[in-house]
Formats: sequence, structure tokens, C-alpha cells
Amino acid sequence: MSLRITWLDPAERFAHELRQLREEGADAAELEAAWSALPPDEQRRRAPDLLRQAGGISLTIRQVPRREDFVEQLRGNPARTFSPDELRLRLQAAWLGRAAGCLLGKPVEKVPREGIRALLESIGAYPLREYFTAEGVPPEVSERYPWNRASRPTSLRENITQMPEDDDLNYTMLNLSVVERFGPECSTEHIAHSWLEMLPVLSVFTAERVAYVNLLHFLRPPQTATHLNPYREWIGAQIRADLWGYIHPGDPPSAARAAFRDARLSHVENGVFGAMLVAAMIAQAFLTRDSEAVVRAGLAVIPPDSRLAEAVRYTLELEPAQRPWEQTLDALYAAFGHYHWVHTINNAALVVAALLYGRGDYERSITAAVMGGWDTDCNGATVGSIVGLMNAQVPAKWIDPLRNRLRTSLKGFDHSRFDELASRTLEVVPARYRSI
Repeated sequence: MSLRITWLDPAERFAHELRQLREEGADAAELEAAWSALPPDEQRRRAPDLLRQAGGISLTIRQVPRREDFVEQLRGNPARTFSPDELRLRLQAAWLGRAAGCLLGKPVEKVPREGIRALLESIGAYPLREYFTAEGVPPEVSERYPWNRASRPTSLRENITQMPEDDDLNYTMLNLSVVERFGPECSTEHIAHSWLEMLPVLSVFTAERVAYVNLLHFLRPPQTATHLNPYREWIGAQIRADLWGYIHPGDPPSAARAAFRDARLSHVENGVFGAMLVAAMIAQAFLTRDSEAVVRAGLAVIPPDSRLAEAVRYTLELEPAQRPWEQTLDALYAAFGHYHWVHTINNAALVVAALLYGRGDYERSITAAVMGGWDTDCNGATVGSIVGLMNAQVPAKWIDPLRNRLRTSLKGFDHSRFDELASRTLEVVPARYRSI
């Protein structure tokens, strides 16, 4: 058996770096030409040097100081205070909503949008309204669109016994541990320390895996995010953002600032803004069931000239609630389909569209997010977290199969219960948000 550790191979990273540079607006034509002219063996030999050259011309790295100035200008204040009982109820619904939405998307992670529809239609289950099942799916359909290999044994309707391990839940728990140890104003360095202490390296992916290795080579933030890291605008920071919204109820700017401190460990620019967007939307969800108001609160805390802000505005203008969901998906794929399937911008746009389309209905929202394809488990989790929190409850059909249990390789959290996680989260919500 040959050993291959994904996301770190220099040739693999260089190919992604060329794409990232194009998306940032950098001129990498000479590097692309030099790469294309090399035979495969020479590409592999030259990849480390070319990757370093590519990193040196990234526009994103030069923009980081200006973006930090933007974040420093965000000023938050509690919109209101919340009783402990209300907070506990909403936080438990958020944790459960996140888990159920994630679990819904796990079996079809990496399955394209058309494949998800084909799997459902083959058993008369389109549009999606329940956890996926392999029962009755014709072999020719499942062979063309295979279930996610890692998730199939634990995430199909017929074999769900609890919430299986997933990085979307790992990071939420890890950030809870960080706040318990270091307080709500914890630093990027506190988070980095906790990664090294609590996370197995192969349980992190893309930008996080590169940042992890950069930490082991004694680099410090923000160099951990920028050094030879072509995944720096991908979705990883966005899926880590929920806890920052949970502990800043009704205060989107403060939630966004906390998310920034986390995201800068591994991401820059739109990768960071995705985390800020989600954290702010979650904070706003404590105040309203109006999905558009939630989205606009997120939009308000990211730079208006960013590509992510443009994508959110575009999605708002689509008015997803006023048209068939497939029409909205067609428009999103036409506008953002050129991004990698785990990039921040396309997936954030899909999250926003699902929230607007769902209009506060949990099932309508998470199923729309997952039917949209791209990063299905991440998008289902984010939408489920927000809508669960908005409603302060999640329908029993989605949470009963979880049996109030989840698994993880995260040190100190395996076999946790969702009600316990909600209570622990409540304990770290700063006093300024609580009423007695």
C-alpha cells in the first residue's frame, strides 16, 4: 500500500494555486505556461519551487492588512438580553439543527447536483424530504452516482444510530473548548494551540491541513494561512463559525470579529469573510425568523467590495422564495459554478439562497441546501444551525434518529450529548447578553 496524504502534495497544491491566483485576479500566465510545458516527472520535481513562486505573487496576501482594518472598525452591542431558559432552548436547537443538516448531506458529499436528483428520482423521493436511503435505488444509478464511501455506513436512513463524526461538528466543539479554557476573547494563537492539542491531523482538510503543517514548521498566523496554501479561500473557516454566533446572541458585529480571529489561522479574504458572514447570521437569528433580515445582517459585516459580498447581493436579487428552487440553482451554477466544489463563494451563495427559499421552515431549508450539491454536508449543517436557532426547535423526524448522541475523534468530546453541549455553550455566553 502506498502512502498518500491528500492536500499537501506540492504538485496538487500548485495546480490549485494557479486556479486560486486566477480567481484573485493575479497574472500567473508565465507560471501556467512553464507548468504546461513540463513533462509529468519534471512537474513533480519542479512543483515545490513553482509553488513558492506562485505564493509570492498572490494579491490576497497584499490585501490582508487592509481587511484587518475593516474588521477593527466593526463595533457590536447587544441588541437585547436573553433569559437562560431561552438561550438554552435556542442553543440546543442550533446544535441539533446543525447536526441533522450535516447528516442529511453526508451520504451525497461529492455527488454532483444532477446525481443527487437522479438518486432521489430513481425511488420516487424527489424532492428530498427525508434522510437518504439506498433501499430501492437501481444498481445502475448508484454505480453512476456512488454514495460517499466514508459516510455511507453511518449516514443513510437505514443505518443511522447517532450523529457520526464530522469535521462540521468537530470544529464547533473545539471552539467551545477554546472558549471554556481561554474565554470569549480568545486569540488566534489560543485556537492554534487547541488544534495541535486536540485534533488528529488527518481529521482536518484543505486549508486547515496546510495551516496545521505550517504550525508544525513554526510559522505563526497569519503566515499559517498564506504560506503555500492554495485553499485559503475555501470553505473550511466558514464551517468553523457557528460557535462564535452562539456566544454573541443578537450581536452580529461581535460574532464576526470572533470568527475573524479564528478564520485568519488558515484563510484570507473571502475564506475569512465566509466565516464572518455565517457567524453574524447566526447571531442575528436569535432576534428574528425573517431569513432576509438574517442574511442582510451577515452581509453588513463583510467588505462590500469583496467577491463574497457581490455573490450575496446577487443571490438576494434572485429572490429565491419567489421562484422554483431548480431555477435558483441554475442561476447559481451559471454565476459561481467555476469555483471548486468546496470554495467559500459558491457554497455561501447556496446557503444564502436556501435560507431565503426556506423562509424559516427547517425541512424546506436544509433539503434545499443539500439538493443544491457542492459541499452538501457543510451547507446542510450551516443552514440547519441557523434555522434551528431561529425557530428554537427542530422537527422530531430529523433529530430523533440522532438519539442525543454524537461521535468524534476530538479529544474529550466523544459520546457527547447535544443537551450537554447546549448547556456548556450557555455557560460561556458573556454576561452582557443574559438577563437574570
